[in-house]
Amino acid sequence: MSAPLTPFLGVREAASRLTGSAADYAPLLEMAKGKRYVLLGEATHGTREFYQSRADITRQLIVQGGFDAVAIEGDWPDVWRINRYVQGEGADTATEALGDFQRFPEWMWRNPEMLDFITWLHEHNTALAASERVGVYGLDLYSLYRSAEAVIEYLQKTDPEQAAVARMHYAALDHVREPMTYGYEAAAGLRLPAQREVVEQLRRLRASEARLIEQDGIAAIDSHFFAEQNAIVVVNAEAYYRESFGHRVNTWNLRDAHMAQTLFGLAAYRQRRGGDGRVVVWAHNSHVGDARATESASRHEWNLGQLVRERVGGAALLVGFTTYTGHVCAASEWGGEAERKWVRPARPDSWEHVFHSTGLDRFLLPLGDAAADVFHEPLLERAIGVLYLPKTEYASHYFDAAIGAQFDALIHLDETSAIEPLTTALLP
Repeated sequence: MSAPLTPFLGVREAASRLTGSAADYAPLLEMAKGKRYVLLGEATHGTREFYQSRADITRQLIVQGGFDAVAIEGDWPDVWRINRYVQGEGADTATEALGDFQRFPEWMWRNPEMLDFITWLHEHNTALAASERVGVYGLDLYSLYRSAEAVIEYLQKTDPEQAAVARMHYAALDHVREPMTYGYEAAAGLRLPAQREVVEQLRRLRASEARLIEQDGIAAIDSHFFAEQNAIVVVNAEAYYRESFGHRVNTWNLRDAHMAQTLFGLAAYRQRRGGDGRVVVWAHNSHVGDARATESASRHEWNLGQLVRERVGGAALLVGFTTYTGHVCAASEWGGEAERKWVRPARPDSWEHVFHSTGLDRFLLPLGDAAADVFHEPLLERAIGVLYLPKTEYASHYFDAAIGAQFDALIHLDETSAIEPLTTALLP
């Protein structure tokens, strides 16, 4: 009689080792066939190998799988500058295209791995027609004021009268130009919230779409979509910052709902301009994995991965990344300096320790096999964001997760290294 399957044996049975060959990700590419969304995670915001692996997988998804957009956990206007560069628009170099990432944590996207990827994508796109070129877009909502300015700038070029109306609508935001201060004052009743005004501005912009893009084809579709998405950012960011000081709305849910709204809107936009609308997402595991399989569900929190699965079911592929030890680029406090920090070996009661104990080092683990029930039992999983606090690691960075339900596949890299931020001297 065979021994019952354990997580250790389940990994040894199902995993395929990563050797550095071009064929390493062939099983994952097979899993991605027919998918509309492939979500690639990361266990930290500062691990070089996570960025390298996502870039390698994404290149193959673009070249072999027909994906035509990449959406990253970055602010919409900042990432649009990258999009213009990879589309062959404007005069930016690859390094200059990363220049709008001024908000902490800059290293998330201003790093050599991102630079290499967008340089490759720019070159890949040169041989393609405008409607076929792969784009790069931002999913996040922190750019409240920059997005408001972008809407006004767009309308100033296309409809100066509407630009004046937009200035009036956004005036309620413009008292301090600091979003957290705005949110506090609006929630505390120290100022009138701008909720109605920003929603009305979005409605007006949407109503003008057909007239504004009637004559200029793809260029007009692109510029209007950029402006409309900025108007959506303003609506959702206003709610996010206002509710940051409230008691009824979970701001995590607001943020991930915005990411999902952006992702689905992006896919539809790519189809309008003649593409397939198949999107690769780069974001943290905490956004990519299905929240229903983690302790987040007990707090009534959802996330992007859950919302995508609920919307498209099997047309999505969720891929997580983990590491056992190594180094990471992270800060010790919000707004602090980037540091190269040693990552403690994972706890014995964690998934990362199970993966380490197999001795496989680096591997791809498909999780869709119904027989692999051992992956549906909860163990601890580690998450390091832009902060890493080793002294309080258990409380700060671990949570319960059933990885078999959280992800469709997982990539484990046992020992990893810290990403190196691009030096200030290299940046505009």
